[in-house]
Amino acid sequence: MRSALHLSRLALASAALALSAGAVAQPAPAASAPSPVVDGIAAVVDKSVITWSELQAATRQAERELAQQNIQRPDPVVLQRQVLQRLIRERLEDQEASRLGIRVTDEQVDQAIATIAQRNRITPQDMRKQIESQGTSWEDYRVVLRRDVMLDRVRQRTVDGAIVITDNEIDAFLKEQEARRGSAGSPRGAAPTAVGGAPTSLALAQILVRVPEGSTPDQVAALRKKADDLLARVRGGEDFAALAASSSDGPEALQGGAMGERAADGWPDLFLNATANVQPGQVSEVIQSGNGFHIVRVVSRSGGSSNASAAPAPGAPQGPTAPADGTPMPVTQTHARHILIKTSAVMSDEQARQRLEQVRQRIVQGGESFADLARRYSNDASAPQGGELGWLSPGQTVPDFERAMDALPPDGISEPIQSQFGWHLIQVIERRTQDMADEYRRMQARQALFERRAGPAFEEFLDQLQDRAYIDNRLERRERLEQSL
Repeated sequence: MRSALHLSRLALASAALALSAGAVAQPAPAASAPSPVVDGIAAVVDKSVITWSELQAATRQAERELAQQNIQRPDPVVLQRQVLQRLIRERLEDQEASRLGIRVTDEQVDQAIATIAQRNRITPQDMRKQIESQGTSWEDYRVVLRRDVMLDRVRQRTVDGAIVITDNEIDAFLKEQEARRGSAGSPRGAAPTAVGGAPTSLALAQILVRVPEGSTPDQVAALRKKADDLLARVRGGEDFAALAASSSDGPEALQGGAMGERAADGWPDLFLNATANVQPGQVSEVIQSGNGFHIVRVVSRSGGSSNASAAPAPGAPQGPTAPADGTPMPVTQTHARHILIKTSAVMSDEQARQRLEQVRQRIVQGGESFADLARRYSNDASAPQGGELGWLSPGQTVPDFERAMDALPPDGISEPIQSQFGWHLIQVIERRTQDMADEYRRMQARQALFERRAGPAFEEFLDQLQDRAYIDNRLERRERLEQSL
């Protein structure tokens, strides 16, 4: 549960409404494409197959997306190759979610919609009207959002716990922000995402040349040359988005490499440093990460906060903003403990809920100790401490958990409630009011630092999944055969 309490965020393509017209494509006539694979199978991904019909449908979808974004369509063979790579990646993501027992229910999609609408200060009904006014069906939007929530939960289960932000890093971050505000003549004590007294948003796009795990020095050198050649083509006047669509290995390739817009502090240090002196419309030098070689384009820079694609994921904690002038910030805190039952391939949602129902009966009717049962049954890291969570402030836990906790009186015990982490039984011990201005500034700093690392860490995790999986790309094999004839 510590991951639930400490800053989980994914820059969803659908967050902040994802109201771009290209978010979900609409039906259109079929695109021209190479002749079908004879056996009807385009690729095998571990024990799953991607059929030719799936690839054809996805290629038509990609063609529509590119047209909606005014991005030049790659050669049909190249487009089909890019689409198949995306399908392989998605199939690996689905398999990992299944392995972890992650399933996104209709109710969780509804909650995600409500959260996104609330953060955009509109009703879910108005949100639906805006989505549909751009030509996207509501059901298609829900499909995209369901996948985003699933990926957020996979990331939380696989990489979030390994991201550690130390107090020294927070101190250094706050000192850096204070220096920037001081140089701009801004008031002391402003929120740490501010630069010069106001948040600066940054929109970036990338072309990624992926370096597979275990590549030899000669292979790495060849991939570096490919990246250098792509950079030369961009600087020679070729369209960045079209090159990304045809040549990038990044997950956003078929969006022209667009990674969205977010507060500058939310981008990885690697991208921030590479684009520090790059003007909008220009590109960085080739930079190397654990994933491969990147060419980063600055799409725009702007003052003021942005609620574009970096808005918090539907399940992410989101606390109040600390006062900019350092004034007190009284906050009601809750001292709580919980028991968490995680779902998995051998523990369904219904089984987890029933187990907690039984545990609750033992506490409420049988008089057993909540803490003792937490030690025995909880799957959370807090189990050895009897499920102890300490003093919790608003926004410090995920919304589903916080709503149930806030509804309880002191000494109250909740019914089993579900979050993206599993099923919880919550006990409220007591409440108090505290000045939390300094703590929230540190929480915001921790959030910004977390965001810089979570995205790259998850992409690296997915790359490792792909490198270690059994993948038989029959389309690629056929292309090699044709070239040899």
